[in-house]
Amino acid sequence: MAPAQETRTLLFLGDSLTAGYGLARAEAFPARVEERIRAAGLPWKVVNAGVSGDTSAGARARLDWVLRQKPVVLFLCIGANDGLRGIPVAETERNLRAILDRAKQDGIRVVLAGMQLPENYGAVYQEAFRSLFPRLAREYKLPFLPFLLEGVALRPELNQGDGIHPNAAGAARVADSAWKVLEPELRKHPDPRSPANQ
Repeated sequence: MAPAQETRTLLFLGDSLTAGYGLARAEAFPARVEERIRAAGLPWKVVNAGVSGDTSAGARARLDWVLRQKPVVLFLCIGANDGLRGIPVAETERNLRAILDRAKQDGIRVVLAGMQLPENYGAVYQEAFRSLFPRLAREYKLPFLPFLLEGVALRPELNQGDGIHPNAAGAARVADSAWKVLEPELRKHPDPRSPANQ
């Protein structure tokens, strides 16, 4: 009889989109991903470390705290508030690199989700912001979801009244997109730090 697999931790590090602003906790997209994990019978638990209003600097500042959860995979989906506040892209990049470098140092696999801005933020800033995420994904060789809100952004029927945060149906759509990138990672050997993966 094969030994039972030890449960591993998948940690979502993000902002209000991750926290599930305006939704019941079970409706946030990380909870929807956890439903898919359970349905697939995979030995993973989900930790939602989303904080509404958080920026890349905020996520970086609380990294020591959230990594106490000992994640094996980190779904990094932070930066939207940087863009909405017009924070210099170079500053966002420094923070994201610090998070990615720390994850690499700790042997944590990262799946990166990109963000995009509305057109009213100006073409130069908008493109610099958009291109940051795929550039980091290529450099760090990360599994990559190009746009967290793909198929959800700007669709009133999938968003709350503010036009920014997904409603329950929109969050389920986000979970679908995230799951396509996450599932292959979760089906790999669950812990890259184990002797079998050295």
